[in-house]
Amino acid sequence: MPATSIKHRDEFERMAGSGGCTWMLARKALGTSAFGFNLVEIEPGGALPEHDEAGSGQVELYIVLEGEATIAVDGDEQTAPAGTFASLDPESTRTLMNRSQEPVVALLVGVLPGEGYQPPSWA
Repeated sequence: MPATSIKHRDEFERMAGSGGCTWMLARKALGTSAFGFNLVEIEPGGALPEHDEAGSGQVELYIVLEGEATIAVDGDEQTAPAGTFASLDPESTRTLMNRSQEPVVALLVGVLPGEGYQPPSWA
């Protein structure tokens, strides 16, 4: 049975990434193995590398927590202020960009579709 783990994001290991991104390794810190998730801070002018998940089959959920991002899905750009959720199928090419003057913080969640989660009847 998995252990319960509670941590503040300031406790997460930080890792520099490409494109002006700093990753906060939330999944690793919490010891979660059922699905993937991490926080990313994108500096002004930075962006996640454009990619898709066709090879892995993973569905991703991007949640903008702080700042104002721009999300591009298959080349179509939209403003994504804090509070924006984006559900992305594996084949879609995606990136999250920061064209503002303040950092953007987003939570990225990835999972392989299957039989793991059963939503409640009210959802």
